[in-house]
Amino acid sequence: MSSSKIFSEDLLYKIIKYFPNDHSTLHSCVLVNRLWCRLAIPLLWENPFSIPTGNFNFIEVYLYNLDDHLKAKLNEYTDYVLLPSNTLFNYPSFIRYLNINKIVPSIEKWLEANNRTSKFGKGYLAQILDSASEFIRLINISIFKLFVENEVKLNTLEIETSSASYNTYVEIILEIILQNPNFIHSTKNLKFSILSTSEDALIKNHISQILNLHQNLKRILLGYNNLSFYRSLLLLKGFNCSNTLNTITFYHVDFKGIMNFDKVLEELNVLESVHLIYCSSLNTEFAQQIINLTKPFKLKSLFISEISLIESLQLLLQISGDYLENFGCGGYLNQSFKQQILELIIKHCKNIKYLDVYRIDRHDTSLIVFSLIKNIKQNLNHISISVGNYQDYGIELLLQNLVQALPSKLEYLSLDLCIRAIDFKVFLKNSQDTFFKKLVISNIRWEGGNYIDYIDILPYVKEYIMKNKRVEYLAIKNTLIARNTKRNVDLFDLKDEVMEFKLHNIKVLSYIKLSTDIYRFLNEID
Repeated sequence: MSSSKIFSEDLLYKIIKYFPNDHSTLHSCVLVNRLWCRLAIPLLWENPFSIPTGNFNFIEVYLYNLDDHLKAKLNEYTDYVLLPSNTLFNYPSFIRYLNINKIVPSIEKWLEANNRTSKFGKGYLAQILDSASEFIRLINISIFKLFVENEVKLNTLEIETSSASYNTYVEIILEIILQNPNFIHSTKNLKFSILSTSEDALIKNHISQILNLHQNLKRILLGYNNLSFYRSLLLLKGFNCSNTLNTITFYHVDFKGIMNFDKVLEELNVLESVHLIYCSSLNTEFAQQIINLTKPFKLKSLFISEISLIESLQLLLQISGDYLENFGCGGYLNQSFKQQILELIIKHCKNIKYLDVYRIDRHDTSLIVFSLIKNIKQNLNHISISVGNYQDYGIELLLQNLVQALPSKLEYLSLDLCIRAIDFKVFLKNSQDTFFKKLVISNIRWEGGNYIDYIDILPYVKEYIMKNKRVEYLAIKNTLIARNTKRNVDLFDLKDEVMEFKLHNIKVLSYIKLSTDIYRFLNEID
């Protein structure tokens, strides 16, 4: 009996759509039959510029869809000849997530990987640099216009500025968007990351016009600038999203000299969540702006890498601690500051789901972390813990305390430690009542450590994790740091081991793919 008869198309799609970032699984689905292929292909092409495979041949597939005039123009710049379209699907129409600043780097990597820049050879690079730049610019604009012409329905549009050279491309694409306002009509999520060094008035003007045109914006991310730059955008008279914008994320935004922030928030009538990710100048002046609000400040995420006054944080958490769900404490914060911050979280925040504590350097700090975990374990589903200058005996105590604090089920546990095999065995044995959907281990040993001892955690993972099927996804990265060498061993690269875990229904992924960093977290907010 064929799979299409076993599953209805609607049911099959509901199953397949749960693998939007699992590209190997989606590729397998494509090979089953025509129905599976038709359902899986759009998911594979939703966000091609962010696929971490290192394969940029999708650029060529896009170029197949250009008209003959553009193909002929592109062929003037390279010995490679673009063929007529022979694709089975209209791939440009599937894109849903687009960072316009990733288009040009993807084009450059495609050209480099496929040796298709023979007319721009290194021997006379200085002479043809302008031509090479024009070639890349033409591809960039052509691909973006393909998206416009196909009337794609973007979920997320991300606009970044970085170097002056990339800003030129950004300006061109922003102009195309303004000429085709329907292109962003269905976009629910806009992300602006404007570096503080960028003082381009034209880009700011274009962004202002885009915000004026948009009438259905749900989420916005503002990053890499001071608040005054964005405040003027959000207070525009033509800003049409006051009754639709429900999520706002500030990413590496400097709140120094804050003015009228309360006015910005008061104008947003349906705002349900605010995320502060590694922002600076969260001082008493900032807290006072929050106090001035006549409506709740629903702070859902707070990630801290610096703090000037603990009193300002205390004021903020007294007001918004009940709303806080995602908390991270990292960077190189003074350990006494870090302890005070964690104690404030214990006192004011009972609903934490996502906890990330970076660089625990002292045993007393770890005890506070575990008190926090116990305090919030009824809601907690994500824990990331890493240590700094911690000796082996410190890791042993840390793991012992962690066992006692863990909830019975976790979506995600990440440990970045210096683990002795015997200590990890005890941890796994004593935590057998806990199920981890995703378990991510980074194990580091410094010069003088025994390499066999440090890498030998795998037998215990098999005994207490694999045989009991206590995880769905697993990643282990081992690193040995010697005097002049650094050796990495990723479990994902050990194919026989990967197959053994697969036989127990455990999927081994590479460490970089399974570990959740801040960028992945920001995408999860969407």
